[in-house]
Amino acid sequence: MTQPRSTLISLSDTPYYHCVSRCVRQAFLCGEDRKSGKSYEHRREWLEQKLLNTAEAFAIKVCAYAVMSNHYHVVLRVCPEQAKDWSAKEVIVRWHSLYSGTVFSRRFMAGEVLPIAEQDELNKSVALWRDRLMSISWFMKIVNHAVAVMANEEDQCKGHFWESRFKSQALLDDRALLACMAYVDLNPIRAKLARTPEHSDFTSIKSRINSIAKQTEPVRCLDQFTGINKKTNGIPFRLDDYIQLVEWSGRIVHLTKKGFITSDEPGLLKRLSLDKDAWHTLITQFEQHFGHWVGSEHIVRQLYEDHRYQRTPSTRSHRSLFG
Repeated sequence: MTQPRSTLISLSDTPYYHCVSRCVRQAFLCGEDRKSGKSYEHRREWLEQKLLNTAEAFAIKVCAYAVMSNHYHVVLRVCPEQAKDWSAKEVIVRWHSLYSGTVFSRRFMAGEVLPIAEQDELNKSVALWRDRLMSISWFMKIVNHAVAVMANEEDQCKGHFWESRFKSQALLDDRALLACMAYVDLNPIRAKLARTPEHSDFTSIKSRINSIAKQTEPVRCLDQFTGINKKTNGIPFRLDDYIQLVEWSGRIVHLTKKGFITSDEPGLLKRLSLDKDAWHTLITQFEQHFGHWVGSEHIVRQLYEDHRYQRTPSTRSHRSLFG
């Protein structure tokens, strides 16, 4: 049974989601069109900057992203508690960084004291904006709309630039999150656009490695690795473990790549009880094996019951790859 978007993005089940948007009409998001010889590489920077800048305004952290030639991937963590802690003024400031707001919000930010009736209207707007600023649908809408407008203007055409709405997958446990992040960060390597993670332009893994190499602060809207034993909000792994895992996984995917293919498993694989063959399938065929919900079989089955699916989808992939 087809499920509405409101049930597919359910923060009570998980704050982590993998989203994908693809171009229509064989349009190029980035890369070079072999037929015309025209380069669209500059659009990668458009998308990366819009993605990160939008996350700055939202109560959403970017766990991983990769900008490809005709689509992009992003793994997001929604932070509802952060949005609830914002003052009304902070909500308005964040919304004004995206839209012009209302007459009342602009007058409020100018320092005017609003009459009670106008203040009530502003309070309603603030409540609405607070909800939108922790909505993945609104996040993706803002990012995609901005890029579509610029691309259509450059191409001197009208119409849809993106293929329908974005695809989303809920990541229900740590193993699903880890596999999906590695899958996203390795996309350029799998597509033979890069040889190593540090040369994978317009990806989160390169951004993280650059911060380490240059000893600079990481990009603020990129979610932080907090360590598997820490209770603070963030990605529940260590950054050095994750980088090692991505490097090891990249060697498994590309056997022709120069360098020694290690037989040692990174610590994360052992701690999460992930089988080598299953892991290889996850990081190369993540989207093909799963629909909207990704995680261990018992978690997915419980979710189907909670959401009252009339017809329970198959959980064979969840059992074989996360078992």
